[in-house]
Parts: sequence; C-alpha cells; structure tokens
Amino acid sequence: MSVLQEISSNMKNVKHPSAVLARQASRINKELREGARKPYQEVIDVSLGDPHRAGVKPLSYVRQVLAACIYPQLLDSTGLPVDVRQRARKLLGDCAGGSVGSYTETAGIAQVIRRISEFIMRRDGGVPSYPENIYISPGSRWSVMNTFNMMVNNKGPLRTGVLTPVPCQSCTIMSITMLGAAVVPYYLNEEQGWELQVEELHRALESSKGMCNTVALYVNNPGNPSGHVQSRKSMQQVVRFVSENRLFLLADEVYQDCVYGEKSEFLSYKSVLSEMGPPFSDTVELASFHSVAQGFMGECGLRSGYVELVNLDPTVMKHVYTQFSKDSCSPVLGQLALDLMLHPPQPGDPSYPLYKEEIQNIRSTLVRNVKRVAEVVNSLPGFCCQPVEGGAFVFPRLYLPPKAIQKAEEVGMQPDTFYCARLLEEAGVFISPGCEDGQKEGTHHIRFSIMTAEKTMEELLSRLTCFHTQFMKDFS
Repeated sequence: MSVLQEISSNMKNVKHPSAVLARQASRINKELREGARKPYQEVIDVSLGDPHRAGVKPLSYVRQVLAACIYPQLLDSTGLPVDVRQRARKLLGDCAGGSVGSYTETAGIAQVIRRISEFIMRRDGGVPSYPENIYISPGSRWSVMNTFNMMVNNKGPLRTGVLTPVPCQSCTIMSITMLGAAVVPYYLNEEQGWELQVEELHRALESSKGMCNTVALYVNNPGNPSGHVQSRKSMQQVVRFVSENRLFLLADEVYQDCVYGEKSEFLSYKSVLSEMGPPFSDTVELASFHSVAQGFMGECGLRSGYVELVNLDPTVMKHVYTQFSKDSCSPVLGQLALDLMLHPPQPGDPSYPLYKEEIQNIRSTLVRNVKRVAEVVNSLPGFCCQPVEGGAFVFPRLYLPPKAIQKAEEVGMQPDTFYCARLLEEAGVFISPGCEDGQKEGTHHIRFSIMTAEKTMEELLSRLTCFHTQFMKDFS
C-alpha cells in the first residue's frame, strides 16, 4: 500500500474542478492530431484567463527587454531600440552577478520592489507605500495561499473561517480547503450586476458563528468570474464591516487594468482606506495582490505577482518574512516582467509609439469582445448575462430545460457540467461550468474568458450559437 494512502484529509477533500473536462479536451486534441474527422479542426480553449493561449499577442517591448536580459549579447545589437537595450542593462544591473540565472533576495530584487512601491504611490495619488511591506511571488495565487496559511489556526476548538464570494475562482476555494480552513460563502447579487452587498456579509458572518472562527474577508475587484467593479461606496461599507468585526481584508486586485464599464473605475482598497482616515486607515489589516498574468500584459507563464501588506504588527511581519522565505525567491524573469508592467515606456521613448498602439489594440479588442458577448449570449433563449464591467470572464446564467437536467442526473453530472461537456464534444469549445466557481442552489452558469483575439471570440460565439440552438431543441 502506498504511503500516500495516508495523505492529509484536507488534501483528500479537494477535488480539481476541471479534471473531467480537461481530460476530455486532451482526448479530443489527440484525436484531431491523429486525423479524426470532427465538425471543427481545433478546440477553442477559453476555460482559463490565458490571453496568449487565445491568440492575444505578447507586447513587443516586454519580450524585447526580456530577450536581451536572457541573452546579453543582444545589448550590442542595433536591431533592438535603444531604450530597450538601456532598460535591459538597468535590469541586469539589478540582478546579482548581472544574470537572470542568479537567486534574488527572498522578497525579490530590492530595486524592483522599490519601483513597485513607487507604482503603488502613483496609482493611489501619493498614499505612502513602503518597500519592506512588499513581497514578490511566483504569481498572485502563491501570495494568496501564503497569506491564508499565516492566519489558519488548526489547534483551536473551531476551524478558521474565511468569508469568500460566490461565485469565486475555484483555486481560491481549493487553497482554503487544503489548509483545513472553512469557506464561509457570501453571495454576490446577480440581479444587481453581481453587486457585493454588506447586508449579505453580515448574514454570512452570523451564519458561521459556532461553526468556525471567521477571521478574514476575501474580495475580488474587479470580480472573477463575475465581472463586477466595486464602487467607492461599496468599498467603504466593506472597510467598515471588517473594522467592526476585526477581520483581515484580502483584496485580490489583479484585474485592476481591465475596466470596461463607462461609469466604472478601479479604486484600490488601500486608497479607499486612506481616504476614510483614522481609525480605519491605521487599524484595518489589508493584503493587496497584483500579477503580470492578468491585464494587458497577459504573461501567465512567467509566474510573477506581488502582495503589499498594510497595518500589520511588526511582530507579525517577522513571521511573514519566515513564511515567504521557505520557497527561496520568485522566478527572476517574472520579477523583471513585473517591473516592465508597472513602468512601461513613456512618451518620447523610441518604443513608446508601438507600445501604445499594441496596448490600445488589446483594450479595443477586449471592449469589442465584451459588447459582442453580451449581444450574442443575451439573444439566445435560456441565457442571461449581466453587464461585464471589468475582469477577464463572463459568467452568464443558463436556464436549462428539465429534460437536460434529468439527463445530467442520469449520467452523474452537474447540469452545467453536462452542458459544457456536450459543447466541448460537439462544437470544440472548452468553457467551464458555473458549479466550479459556486452559484446559488438551483441556478446554473457557464464561465469563459474574454481575453481572446477578436477572431477567436467570433468563432467561439458562432460555435456556441449553433450548439446552443440544437441543444435546446434536443431537450425541449
């Protein structure tokens, strides 16, 4: 018998949500490579917010600088713009031994951390940011997991609880469960555009009493997968709520550059906290996360992000250092990409015109994608999609016929998983079922990324329309 039979019960309680569909997609791709005849020639995979996988091109400036950092001989090449070579020399000068192959400090390259701090202050209108409170990580998920890990106490009479939105990206739920903590769900109001309502936070917190010791609130703004963007008033209510109940606030803000709503704007929780002044600004404990994987850069594979910690006790910060030290350092190329994301070319730089053009093209594509998805999905019977104000995903509600729900039960699947499996098999579109991210009982949703090339999105919507029309006929 394998010793892994005795694996942690917390790990056993975690089920990878996309495993069934991922295996199905892998099988279909293998069949296509072997020449199988299907109604499509390739699978469109929009199950993840992975822009480059879905046809969005990398930013030239970013790749040029990173290429020169990896192969310094390019620094003498006139084939690269002069500002690219200057930036690469500067970044290599920040690396130990002048090489991206060297370890960095635990928290990251000191000069990069300083420039992250400068970005935060610029973003938040001058609110102070201190480099010693910032840690670079191999992606924002890693930082979120580490922060959860510091607050989970498995020795108390009750499990640690974390207030978590519904819907919420499945990896967050998995992280909390793996640590042996309790997910305390609070429901975003779908009918009000997935609004976060403080009354629901009070209900959820009250319901957790006696079941777990709830110590933190996790928020995602802009929302993933809901696509909502919080207003200043909503954020102020959240700050008062965590202050009154002495909760730690975790603000996942990785989609801060991706705001599409005409009346929407991104505000960081740190800036709102500062605006509210004492006692909130100097007592509410906050962790804010950002990443190169999301937004217009979309460098998911480079694995880099950061967390900024606010108002933590100095004694606690010593343990933070220990916690974040256990995995050595974040990948160096990712750290450099983070620096490039937060400090891009400026007007007057040789690379600025092309950089500006590429950024505008990506933004225009995403805005068009949002508009097209709303038009097409809301025109299909049995679908209802709330406005997407920000983020990378749409999360439309799916009203399935009773016969489809019955068939799903017969084959042992959740109804929206059944729909997604049929869509993948018959139309070659890989999307995710809403049950993976959580939803109110009795409702069904699908989730897919809008971070795609325009051509990819049009093909996706065409396939979805044809499939959905036939599916509804088959089960009417």
